[in-house]
Amino acid sequence: MSVTEDRVQRRLSAILAADVVGFSRLMGIDEAGTLAVLKDHRKSVIEPAIEGHQGRIVKLMGDGILAEFPSVVEAVQCAIDVQHAISLRNAKISPDCQVVYRVGINVGDIIIEGDDIYGDGVNVAARLQTLAEPGGICLSRGARDQVRDKLDIELDDLGEREVKNIARPLRVFRVVTPDPLANTSIAAAAEEKDLADDAKQRVRPSIAVLPFINMGSDPEQEFFADGLTEDLITELSRFRDLTVIARNSTFTYKGRAVQVKDVAKELQVLYVLEGSVRLAGNRVRVNVQLIDGASGEHVWAERYDRSQTDIFELQDDLARSIVATLPGRVEATEQVKRKRPNDLAAYDYVVRGKIFHHRGTREDNATASVALDKAIELDPNYAHAHAWKACVLGQAWARGFRSEADGVLSELIKHLDSAYAIGENDPEYHRILAAVRITQRNHDKAEFHQQRGLALNPN
Repeated sequence: MSVTEDRVQRRLSAILAADVVGFSRLMGIDEAGTLAVLKDHRKSVIEPAIEGHQGRIVKLMGDGILAEFPSVVEAVQCAIDVQHAISLRNAKISPDCQVVYRVGINVGDIIIEGDDIYGDGVNVAARLQTLAEPGGICLSRGARDQVRDKLDIELDDLGEREVKNIARPLRVFRVVTPDPLANTSIAAAAEEKDLADDAKQRVRPSIAVLPFINMGSDPEQEFFADGLTEDLITELSRFRDLTVIARNSTFTYKGRAVQVKDVAKELQVLYVLEGSVRLAGNRVRVNVQLIDGASGEHVWAERYDRSQTDIFELQDDLARSIVATLPGRVEATEQVKRKRPNDLAAYDYVVRGKIFHHRGTREDNATASVALDKAIELDPNYAHAHAWKACVLGQAWARGFRSEADGVLSELIKHLDSAYAIGENDPEYHRILAAVRITQRNHDKAEFHQQRGLALNPN
C-alpha cells in the first residue's frame, strides 16, 4: 500500500450536533406518536434547512442528528431557522408533549472515513449540544469567532466548562435569539399560514358515505352492510387530502328516502357515495355510485363480486378507486395499512360490536361487549377488536352501565395496552386513551394522545 493510500483524510468543517430533550420520557408516554413527530420534524423542517444551508446529514442516531457544513455561518443560521420553526410548531402543544431540540456547533479538524466523520471536532460539537438549553444553541470559541461579525445575533459567554472525554475545558457561547412568537411579523406570518392551511382544508375534496342498503332477505345481513359502510368511512379517512364526513352524521340517513343533492347540501360536501350489498352463500356483490353533490350526476359507478374472504381487498379497492376518481386525483397509490384479523368471523363480531355500541343503551352496550369478547377469543391478535372493546368499556364506565367503576377502568386500560402492542399506529387507541385522560382530568396527556390520533388520521 502506498503512503498516499494509507494517509488519513482530514478537512476543516463546521459540525452541528443535535438531539431531543427528554426523549426517553416522551417515548414512555407514547412511543409511536413521538416517533411520528420526530420523522415529521426531520422531513419537513430539519432536512430541508440543512440542505438549504449547503450542509449534509452525516448520520441519524435515534433522536440525534450529526451534520456537516462548509461554513460556520451557514451552520448557525441553519440551527436558528430550525429552532424557530420547531418553536412555532410547538406553540399550540402542551409543554409536556413538545419535541424540543438542543444544538451544539463547533468548527474543527475532522477525519473522513467514507460518508462518516470522526475526531475532536465532532466530539466537541456533541458535548456542546449537552450544554445547550432546551430549544437553545451553544457554540465553541472557534465557531463564535467565525460568526461574531457576520450574523446579527447576540452571544452570551458562559465561560469555561469541563466536559466528559475532552482534555481541556471548553469556552462556551450561547446564541441568544428572539422568541419567534414574540416577533409580531413572524407571528403574523404564522397566523397567515394557519389561515391558508385552513382554506386549503375547506377546498379539499369532501365526501359523505351513506349507509349501504342490504338487498338480501336476511336481516342479519344488515350488520354486514353497516360494517362495510363504516369500514369504508375509516379507510377513506386515512387519505390526508380528502375530507370525510363522520359516521355519526351519515348514519342519520339510514332507512330514509333522501335526495343526494339534499344530503350534499346539509352535510356541505362535494360528493356522496351510496351503494348496496347482497350476500349469497359465500359470495358478496357490492354496487357503488359516486355522485356529484351539486348536479346529482354520477361521477363513477362500479360493481364488485367477491368471496367473503376477500372483504379487505374489496375495501381497499373501493377506497383507492373512490379517491383516485375525485377531482385533483388525490394521491391514492399508498396501500391502506392495518392489522387484519386472521379469522373473518372475528371481523364479523367486531362489526356487530361497533353497531350495538353506537345504539348506546345499557342492553346494547352489554351485547356489544359480548360480541367483542367473541372476536378477541377467535383472534387475540386483532388490534381493532381490543381498541373497540376498550371503547365499549369506556361507554359503560362513562354512562354508569356497570357499578364496579375501578374494575371497568382497569379492564379498559388492559385492552388499550393490547391494542397498542399489536397495532401501535391505530388512531383509535389514541382517541380512546385521550377520552380516558380527560375523565381523569389529565388534560396534558389527553391533548398529547388526541394530537397523535389526529396526526395518524386527520379526519
